[in-house]
Amino acid sequence: MSEHDHEELGLVAGLEIHQQLDTATKLFCDSPTVERDPAEADRELTRRLHPTKSELGELDQAAVEESRVDREFTYLAYDTTCLVEEDDEPPRRVDEEALSVALQIADLLDVRVVDQAHVMRKLVIDGSNTSGFQRSILLGQDGAIETADGPVSIEDLMLEEESAKRVEETDDGVVYSLDRLGVPLVEIGTGPDIRSPAQAKEAAERIGMLLRSTGAVKRGLGTIRQDVNVSIAEGARVEVKGVQDLEGIEAIVRGEVSRQAELLAIREELRERDAEVGTPREVSAVFEETDSSVIRTALDAGGAVTAVPLFGFDGLVGREIQPDRRLGTELSEYAKRHGAGGVFHTDELPAYGVTTAEVAALREAVGAGEADAVAMVAADPETADIAIDAVAERAAEAITGVPEETRGANDDGTTRYLRPLPGAARMYPETDVPPVEPDPSAVERPELLDEKTDRYVDSFGLDPGLAEQVAFGRRFPLFETAVERGVDPTFAASTLESTTTEIRREGAPVDALTNEHFLDVFELVESGELAKEGVPKVLSTLAESPELSAAAAVEAAGLSGVSEDEVREAVVEVVERNADQVAENGMGAFSGLMGEAMGALRGKADGEAVSDVLREEIHKRS
Repeated sequence: MSEHDHEELGLVAGLEIHQQLDTATKLFCDSPTVERDPAEADRELTRRLHPTKSELGELDQAAVEESRVDREFTYLAYDTTCLVEEDDEPPRRVDEEALSVALQIADLLDVRVVDQAHVMRKLVIDGSNTSGFQRSILLGQDGAIETADGPVSIEDLMLEEESAKRVEETDDGVVYSLDRLGVPLVEIGTGPDIRSPAQAKEAAERIGMLLRSTGAVKRGLGTIRQDVNVSIAEGARVEVKGVQDLEGIEAIVRGEVSRQAELLAIREELRERDAEVGTPREVSAVFEETDSSVIRTALDAGGAVTAVPLFGFDGLVGREIQPDRRLGTELSEYAKRHGAGGVFHTDELPAYGVTTAEVAALREAVGAGEADAVAMVAADPETADIAIDAVAERAAEAITGVPEETRGANDDGTTRYLRPLPGAARMYPETDVPPVEPDPSAVERPELLDEKTDRYVDSFGLDPGLAEQVAFGRRFPLFETAVERGVDPTFAASTLESTTTEIRREGAPVDALTNEHFLDVFELVESGELAKEGVPKVLSTLAESPELSAAAAVEAAGLSGVSEDEVREAVVEVVERNADQVAENGMGAFSGLMGEAMGALRGKADGEAVSDVLREEIHKRS
């Protein structure tokens, strides 16, 4: 498939950015926001969730479809899990720290903050919230950010509670971990102002930079998620969830434009053929003697085969709409969503053990001719009926064009069907939490990361590249704390960025290092108890054994300080071993001997001290 002209197709896109805040406690209780290992769970809870009506008596269709899949949800709880997270106690008041950070973000986005913020319940029926809903607060609207292709409006800024973390799928349902449930989260929704994949990436990049400028957002995989809303002129709004990185945003927008354009091309051909979807029916008798293992297994277990004739669809069910994905793939995803393993269709048959004779009998059983296609499902009788109805519904939508729906992002830039788009019926007031009156004047506007980079160069004399690394890195608050304590800025910056990268590449679990580890190591260096050259080894030791103190790590690494006499003794030994080189080159031998001397001292001595002694000894002999 060729690249499409996005302007000609009328591409319109918007973003929803979800960013976890790095607060001490959760949004509605005092549990810590620290990630836990599922193996640390000390108990389990189980739930089965059902859709509930809104205040107007309406049911959200996305929730209704989700509820058709009979699943049990298991939740892993910890010694830090509170009753709010277990849905056994009403939520407490909104966390003040989270509100303060959210107001800083509102300032950076030029959002107009509401006078009074009300907590709402957003219906969630996939099991990711024990209560069956997510609590959400509208904090502001009508903001904007700038991109190279013009401004992108910020429609709303929400403060929400994060969902539970999915651990695994089981035969009965899904296992979630409660360590993430309730972590404060901001959701930023842009207006439909984005007109190209590159602009979508730039807008997300800009918002991400503004969020990190607060110094109070979590960093790492899964802490920020981007959803992208995409449509083209004759297509439909499709929400693509779970885009993990900036490069992925560009690929997803391109891919979704391509998918919608191809679906529209299929629509036109279907209309030219006067295509229609027939009535689903059971066709188990056609496959009584089948050698297809999938169908045979279903029938032997008391299942059924159901099929739907797709009049005028021949050759189009198998047409590619994204790389390695066809219209038939989308029919299959609807079937899978309703419990079946997938579909077979005549554009791909005979295959999978289904014979030519069975294909002919199948066509005859449903009244399909050569210009038609047939899709079928093999499953238990109830699932087969529900799944084939869903397939028929999706096939009918192919004649209409592009269905509005929520899709999931795949790593290759393609998308998969998740559920229908949610509607307004999923939101209703939370009666257990009083309204909040946000005060934007109570917070200071954070310094932007690019402004911070310039300040690090001007005020601390950092190299521009290193300054940018520190400013845009996750440890810039730690860097500023270290400098305030008198640590040399260049040393602090290179340790936090270059040294950590170096020991990570060597296999050290750097994420285990705390701010206190770094500050204690800096203090040992400043006091002369640890040479700068020994810092990598000490940090590696602390990363492997984070329970150690910095001083104990120095001992464990064998880097206890050496006396001046011991330094001189090691240097003299190196010089004497290379006496001929010293006699011939004088100070020209310094560079090579310096490396040898530092190696002999194994990071126990400061480089400047070793350098001074080495110069003296060479001078004596030259």
